[in-house]
Amino acid sequence: MNHVALRPSAIDDANLQALSRAFAADAARVDRDGSFPAVNIGRLRDAGLLALTVPRRYGGLGAGLRETTRVLGAIAEGCASTSLILAMQVFKIAALNRGDLWPEAVRARISAEAVEDGALINALRVEPELGSPTRGGMPATVLRRTGDRWTLSGHKIFCTGAPGLRWMDVWAAHDDTVGHVLVRGDAPGIRIVETWDHIGMRGTCSHDVVFTDVPVDPDHIALKTPAAWLNADPAQMAWNAAGIGSVYTGVARAARDWVVDFLRHRVPTGLGAPLSTLPRAQEKVGEIEMLLSANARLIASIATETDYGTPTGPNESALIKAMVIENAIRAVELAASLAGNHAHAKANAIERHIRDVRSGRVQAPQADASFVTAGRGVLL
Repeated sequence: MNHVALRPSAIDDANLQALSRAFAADAARVDRDGSFPAVNIGRLRDAGLLALTVPRRYGGLGAGLRETTRVLGAIAEGCASTSLILAMQVFKIAALNRGDLWPEAVRARISAEAVEDGALINALRVEPELGSPTRGGMPATVLRRTGDRWTLSGHKIFCTGAPGLRWMDVWAAHDDTVGHVLVRGDAPGIRIVETWDHIGMRGTCSHDVVFTDVPVDPDHIALKTPAAWLNADPAQMAWNAAGIGSVYTGVARAARDWVVDFLRHRVPTGLGAPLSTLPRAQEKVGEIEMLLSANARLIASIATETDYGTPTGPNESALIKAMVIENAIRAVELAASLAGNHAHAKANAIERHIRDVRSGRVQAPQADASFVTAGRGVLL
């Protein structure tokens, strides 16, 4: 298998950092209002980043996982919510064009819309009763067929980027089968219910989406028996682990940068020197560096192996995702401990980082499920 280009020339560090700074300047407002970061998404579109993983044959940048993690991490330093919306976009586009689940015409259409319009897509899987399908169970969202007509009805929750989605990949059941159903976000019968009011990642606008007899194109349905979906796709698990890990590691880097600036400029009268001169501050910042360095190595390892066609096994990807998230949370906690009360003031960006980074724990697969799977494999 030919390896994927790791760094498309259209995406350089200067452009990424400029975007990140622009997003950081508005991140507090997005967080405060819980508003969809439409301006940020527009800038990502203009930079071609909403087509980051669209294959070159469709006009995209054709980026692999390592380049994707670099982009997601840099964007997360500016606005974590924007980075998570982008993550869902690039993961789904990459998966869409991997394998033969979808007809060529479907792949070409969605890819072209991402290139030409910056059209967003995301998977909608979680339900009020079901929870996450990664823990088993059949969705209550159902496909019905009447003659040649297919319709979709159901209720999904935690739908990241819901207000901006052009395409929704909905996990649904039909008789004894289950799978993916692609619908346009502007199709009749779709209603967004603005329920998202969480402590972190507020700008993702991960609202509920309700489907009522939504018409579905037969070419936009991919159903299998539940058993056929049980074997995890190693590439998809690797993309999730490294990509999600890069988002929350980006948040941790932003917290590190904030506290370093704080320590360099905070000069208590009793000390007569910056806090950065204290051995305790130096020790804790060194510990933060250890955690961030470990994350960088883990993410780069998964991403590089995946780009060269040998993705990490699903169980190991899940464990690494859990470790990277915990490292990121610990790094932010250490940064906050060095700032004391200042870390809890809404006027300071680190307060937002404290809230945002904890959201990494709820991203599937969650740590407890990953540990049980790994433990069972060793013990049984």
